[in-house]
Amino acid sequence: MADQPKVTEKEARAVAEEARESGWQKPSFAKELYLGRFRLDLVHPHPRPTGEAAAKAEKFLTALREYCAGLDGTVVERESKIPDEYVKGLAELGCFGIKIPEEYGGLGLTQVAYNQALMLVGSVHPTLGVLLSAHQSIGVPEPLKLAGTPEQKAEFLPRCAKGAVTAFLLTEPDVGSDPARLATSAVPTEDGEAYELNGVKLWTTNGVVAELLVVMARVPKSDDRRGGVTAFIVEADSPGITVERRNAFMGLRGIENGLTRFHNVRVPKENVVGGEGKGLKIALATLNTGRLSIPAMCAGAGKWCLKIAREWSNERVQWGKPVGRHGAVTKKISFIAATTYALESVLDLSAHMSDEGRNDIRIEAALAKLWASEMSCLVADELMQIRGGRGYETAESLAARGERAVGVEQIVRDLRINRIFEGSTEIMHLLIAREAVDAHLSAAGALADLDADIKSKAKAAAAASGFYAKWLPQLVSGPGQVPTSYREFGSLGQHLRYVERNARKLARSTFYGMARWQAGLEKRQGFLSRVVDIGAELFAMSAACVRAEMQRADDAELGRTAYDLAEAFCRQSRLRVERLFEDLWKNTDSLDDRLAAQVLDGRYTWLEQGVLDPSEGTGPWIAHWTAGASDSANLSRRYLPSTK
Repeated sequence: MADQPKVTEKEARAVAEEARESGWQKPSFAKELYLGRFRLDLVHPHPRPTGEAAAKAEKFLTALREYCAGLDGTVVERESKIPDEYVKGLAELGCFGIKIPEEYGGLGLTQVAYNQALMLVGSVHPTLGVLLSAHQSIGVPEPLKLAGTPEQKAEFLPRCAKGAVTAFLLTEPDVGSDPARLATSAVPTEDGEAYELNGVKLWTTNGVVAELLVVMARVPKSDDRRGGVTAFIVEADSPGITVERRNAFMGLRGIENGLTRFHNVRVPKENVVGGEGKGLKIALATLNTGRLSIPAMCAGAGKWCLKIAREWSNERVQWGKPVGRHGAVTKKISFIAATTYALESVLDLSAHMSDEGRNDIRIEAALAKLWASEMSCLVADELMQIRGGRGYETAESLAARGERAVGVEQIVRDLRINRIFEGSTEIMHLLIAREAVDAHLSAAGALADLDADIKSKAKAAAAASGFYAKWLPQLVSGPGQVPTSYREFGSLGQHLRYVERNARKLARSTFYGMARWQAGLEKRQGFLSRVVDIGAELFAMSAACVRAEMQRADDAELGRTAYDLAEAFCRQSRLRVERLFEDLWKNTDSLDDRLAAQVLDGRYTWLEQGVLDPSEGTGPWIAHWTAGASDSANLSRRYLPSTK
């Protein structure tokens, strides 16, 4: 976690107010959960699309399903390329403008419909989902919707909706999750009418085929300008732009991801999005909803895994009965089914909250991304174990010897990147911890403020203490301890009571951590990661119960099966929560820190002896592409037909 500035008197006095208001202009269910307050009213019931909006979404999804049924994902896997005709067909259906307003040529559909489209397209091949999500979740459309001028929207959004592929360029060869070190520069021209971009961007998803780019670059600060990291819309065919490499990966074969160089690239001042120095703010705001594309594809993967597990476990017979009837496998099937239900529940709730707009969903979107990316990998791994050798064998190999081409090993490979994409699990833990327990960290900072003014310190400490004096009593009891609370949820009410009780326990545990480590709490990454994971499980349990009850209200028979799935998930989740609570205080964190430091200091190099390292001598750990052209062969940019 990055170092935080000292807490001033004014900030310390605001701690109590910050806690009371949850720190947002809009309420946040997850923020409240981490502060020990179970605000079910913020998520239940939540509105769902009806009438014309629902009919329009259904019509689009029906057409998309029919189109996708005719696509062959094995072509993408085999050729490591999405056929141009596939992209053209998706564009004609409007897939590149699902969330772009109709006034700009888009479909104007909801986040819910967008997620359903990603699940459907991604089931053909995940790379298709990545193409659309990199374009629409973090590419040009989202930043323009958030911070673009009317003129920018009118110029670029119709092109995006029509099928002009876009990309988001932030990462650099030696700058990943620390954008404060961004090196790509944007120097204003002498006439003040444009900027010149110079630098290199790595892992530019869609960058090899994009027509429009969102580029984050640093404008130098001066007396007459703010400077700082700034977002630019750049035409991909501008002179000075070179795609130097199309990268290849463990999974997502077909992804157009490359290394892009900018050399004196002129960008008109009209193409600055949101103003100078606002780039990181725009990037973070874009990621809030953009992160929901990952749990969409994770939920879709879970659905496929469940289908394959059910069919195979009924068909495969060992020791006189289907393998699905053996206890070792039944646990895996139960986990896959219950977790898939929760994956879709978390996605469904987060998307509806995004569409409704009355809640701040920064933490919810981050939790959805974090939890879904981790759990979907476990689901796929369990499916591989159920399929055994056939799970490890490629679909192509299975088909070649006459068996059904079930690509379990592919989905394991393809899902793995989601724990890294758009904020790794480790970064998400830190981000959520910073946001979720901000009131505690602010109070800790106030109590540990090293201001030499004793009077100021006393005031800061009094403000922090005042916050806890008002907040702690709320964590002693509540409706969650009343057996009849949440009775409208029937048998699931007990799980909501559990969520409420343990939200208070989680807040108390965080307070104990603050009291123990004070300002050092933010450096206790193991502790904070477990705090975040407990909250993620409680959030998922809440989402599963809310969805099951809403399904029961719509259809009694469907509701009964939904209740079964939610019940199983909550039981499994509770076991994980109990283990995490225990691990808060009983763990090997100190030992791990010490041992890791000794490893890095070279104390155990003898343990590495006895093997060869084929990578030795093949190149530096990080390629510093700072200036000039690379010796590697350049790739010709593969454009789709221009929409200009």
